[in-house]
Amino acid sequence: MSEGKMIIYQMLPRLWGNMGCDYARSGTLEENGCGKFSKIDDKSLTYLKGLGVTHVWYTGVIRHATTESFEGCPASNPMVVKGKAGSPYAIVDYFDVNPYLAENPADRMGEFESLVNRTHARGIKVIIDFIPNHVSRDYGKVGIVREPDEGTLGAEDDSTVHWRPENDFFYYPGQELTLPVRSPSGGAFGSYHEYPAKASGNIFSPSPGVNDWYETIRLNYCDFHTKTWNRMLEIVRYWCGKGVDGFRCDMVEMVPWQFMKWLISSVKKEFPDVLFIAEVYRKDLYRHYVGEVGFDYLYDKSGLYDILRAIVEGHGTTKSITSNWQSLGDLQPHMLNFLENHDEQRFASRFFAGSAGKAGAPLCVSLMFNTAPFMIYSGEELGERGEDEEGFSGLDGRTSIFDWWSPGSTAGLYEYLQTNKPFFGFDPGTLSLFIDSLELAGRPVVAAGMTYDLCYCNMDSPGFDPDRHFVFARSLDGESLLFACNFSGEDADILVKIPAEAVAFMGLKKTEAFEVNVSVKAYGYSVLPV
Repeated sequence: MSEGKMIIYQMLPRLWGNMGCDYARSGTLEENGCGKFSKIDDKSLTYLKGLGVTHVWYTGVIRHATTESFEGCPASNPMVVKGKAGSPYAIVDYFDVNPYLAENPADRMGEFESLVNRTHARGIKVIIDFIPNHVSRDYGKVGIVREPDEGTLGAEDDSTVHWRPENDFFYYPGQELTLPVRSPSGGAFGSYHEYPAKASGNIFSPSPGVNDWYETIRLNYCDFHTKTWNRMLEIVRYWCGKGVDGFRCDMVEMVPWQFMKWLISSVKKEFPDVLFIAEVYRKDLYRHYVGEVGFDYLYDKSGLYDILRAIVEGHGTTKSITSNWQSLGDLQPHMLNFLENHDEQRFASRFFAGSAGKAGAPLCVSLMFNTAPFMIYSGEELGERGEDEEGFSGLDGRTSIFDWWSPGSTAGLYEYLQTNKPFFGFDPGTLSLFIDSLELAGRPVVAAGMTYDLCYCNMDSPGFDPDRHFVFARSLDGESLLFACNFSGEDADILVKIPAEAVAFMGLKKTEAFEVNVSVKAYGYSVLPV
């Protein structure tokens, strides 16, 4: 990490640059519009570079099921599309990009390649999704641009058996698929027949529920080195050839780890610098997925994210930050820290913190307590609240990945970047917090320095609350910084003790223990040189 802190910015191109509409709930593409590859222009990328972003995760690039049709790209059956726009994780063609993202749908791949080139020209690397576990229910039925030598998924399956090694999918002979009666947005499902039924992406059943991944079908990896393994390798190699620098790998715990190990090893023989980031949730498997499987980074959702959320919500303790850090040990640099992503509720939403003004302390810990990469979800730095009721998802504190929409914060930001016209749909204090914090995180002492947790020796210090305050130091090449984080709603004055062992560990000029008085605003953090 000596070259700087790795900062990932997650962005749905579908949402970026879409502005100027009176958005209709569950609206069509014509009614609500959408972003384009072209909207992620030089001004947008310059903004990201100015934040300190090193990688951008373009979410929802690979062609997925949607209710909209384009020339050569038929619409999917609306019964197996979540929302009007559709889930980015219900893939209909692994070798294509979404035509709705292109100004000229016939040249959509060329426009994506131009986006990759623009991004690289700004010194930012490109990450996209790799979805190995499941595809859309109508994969192969709505137009295929390119398929590997093994042919279209499921084309040669024997559907008279539940499973066999050569099959791509799992079947329920003699049973028809039963879909939920109504969608979460209240609309009745229409006519759709699947016989025999196939297993859904997250459940082995011919009758998935409304909260299941009913729009997807699970892939078969049960026989080692089947055509499925080879097909997936070709898919990843294909996108590497397009200049993609890394993959956020969806739900890897739902596919055999032996496959992921083989895939990563195979790809890195040809593309050694390509990154693999795993969406994982079982902490007991973290070491396995790094050391044995070979992932570069793992979500620390079940660790640091859940701990910080509990503290912010008032039912957790900052002591858990220390215990999580200690449990990770040498795995810590392989974690991916975040406060938001598309699956989680917006920090500022009523369902989480309730205010972006509470972001200072958790941002400091997640971003600066260690050398691990940090991820920002588009609009997070603006205090986006996720208070829209877009359609399929309803009002749930998230920005919908299923609907044609545009959050007011990012729409306003995009207009500002294009015109310098002031915009008001954001929290200026939150943007300043992120700009200042990201700049600090880019300094070598934070990006690559040693960490010293000071909480253990300050439990009884004047002003220190062991459940709501967190103090630590970072040190590198003679520079040391003291961080004090305040998760409480009250300003604090803390006498922070720096013990002799910390002095020695950090190589401070002082030769013995000393104390520092630190004032920290409610929900904020302070940093001092020591």
